[in-house]
Amino acid sequence: MAANPQSADAWNKRGLILFALGRYETALASFAHAVAVDPDSAEALNNQGAAFYRLGRYEEALVSHERALARNPDDPHAFAGAADCALTICDWERTTRFAAELPGRIARQAPIVAPFRFMGYSSDPAQQRAAAERYVRQTVPVHAARVTRGPRRGGGRIRLGYLSAQFMSHAGASLIAELIEAHDRARFEVIGLSLCPDDGSDLRRRLVAGFDAFHDLWTVDDAKAADVVHELGIDIAIDLTGHSRDARLAILAARPAPVQVSWLGHAGTMGAPFIDYVIADPVVAPLDQQEHFVECIAQLPDCYLVTDTTRPIPAGDGDRGSSGLPEAGFVFCCFNNSYKITAPVFDRWMRLLNAIDGSVLWLLHDNAAAERNLRRAATARGIDPARLIFAPRVAPSAHLARHRLANLFLDTLPFNAHVTASDALWAGLPVLTCRGETFAGRVAASILRAAVLPELITSNADDYERLALHLARSPAALDLLRRKLQDNRRTCALFDTARFCRHLERAYLTMWDIARRGERPRSVAVEARG
Repeated sequence: MAANPQSADAWNKRGLILFALGRYETALASFAHAVAVDPDSAEALNNQGAAFYRLGRYEEALVSHERALARNPDDPHAFAGAADCALTICDWERTTRFAAELPGRIARQAPIVAPFRFMGYSSDPAQQRAAAERYVRQTVPVHAARVTRGPRRGGGRIRLGYLSAQFMSHAGASLIAELIEAHDRARFEVIGLSLCPDDGSDLRRRLVAGFDAFHDLWTVDDAKAADVVHELGIDIAIDLTGHSRDARLAILAARPAPVQVSWLGHAGTMGAPFIDYVIADPVVAPLDQQEHFVECIAQLPDCYLVTDTTRPIPAGDGDRGSSGLPEAGFVFCCFNNSYKITAPVFDRWMRLLNAIDGSVLWLLHDNAAAERNLRRAATARGIDPARLIFAPRVAPSAHLARHRLANLFLDTLPFNAHVTASDALWAGLPVLTCRGETFAGRVAASILRAAVLPELITSNADDYERLALHLARSPAALDLLRRKLQDNRRTCALFDTARFCRHLERAYLTMWDIARRGERPRSVAVEARG
């Protein structure tokens, strides 16, 4: 840099290298130099926004992306970055404006938001597919396809390769630990392919021990990683990251395995022609919705979401006061991330607070900007902002335990609670949901069905609000639901990991049989087995 300190391109490239290494503060400084040298560089502005975002400085990230967007309304990254930031900080004035622009952007094939965030903007499954396909075409580099061997003939264990950028202390990894340990080793060899650094956590160590083999591909580029998957002889490659942070779809775009599957990381179609199947269930993805998926649907009979039933919950209910909650009064709760909270849902919540004296709404502290915006939104709706209480992030076991302090978990739409709904039920807290129109909006309904609590699934927003009000005013009805949940917890499909594993393995075997016969992938529905 000393040789040419006035080169915006050089500063920008330096920042990209630092960003790739996870050195976001120093990357940000480099991008700031690039912007100072060339204030009109949309690339540098967007990269600066991305660095701000990784550092949790979402309002500043939004400013950077909007500056780039002002220079070019069809910039491939500016609109996506701005729309993502607006969701994250609950800036509903902007999200409303961005949502209105999305249909036109899709129609003219303009750049749009990433599929994972698009779920917070649209409840139209056709739009979600179009958005995902566009995103994959735009962002996933396709390396030369491997000369993939055909499916093996004869016997031998099927090699499952689980790829994830979340093999660390992460909600996604917490779901699958028990499943990995439960796989039938007579039929399957289970291999972990890690796309993230070792965080030294107990969960990481448990996962490494649970796989038959574990390969760290974090520092390996996508082309080489695809070579590794191919050389390991992976029969079925299962992507667990989807379109979430640090996804590396270019690995599977190279077609290193005969069968390639999407599961858990993305609640909808990946929009990727190189993914053969998506693991789902009859609620989140009915077979008559196949047109909205690029992949073939592989339906499990209960719920597509697995649960680790070995997770401990500390004894005792804790103290409401120490969590900032009133000792008396009804506690409505939602521990979903802030980007799932939309204005229409929040309006319903505020009406509930207005109707139930002394009630509070307990939310997860996601980021300071979102907290400020939500408090302002409460005030604008005539609710004392002090009735919104924000819970800090704590260790997983402590988080599970504090659910006992709440009375009712309120779900969001169009993007439901997923792991958070399962966590609440595992901790004994009833979850109220409204069944949506897409995979992402039906996950809580699927979870409640598998927990044998269909009475907590509503079909429209008015019924959702009415049932929440009824339960808040009827302690006996709510207590009955709590007791039912406690009883079901021991026997329901949602918390029967061995049953889930048998069904998932049956899905894998069916996929493998189809491939061995040389047939094209097709949608399948696994029959329930006890």
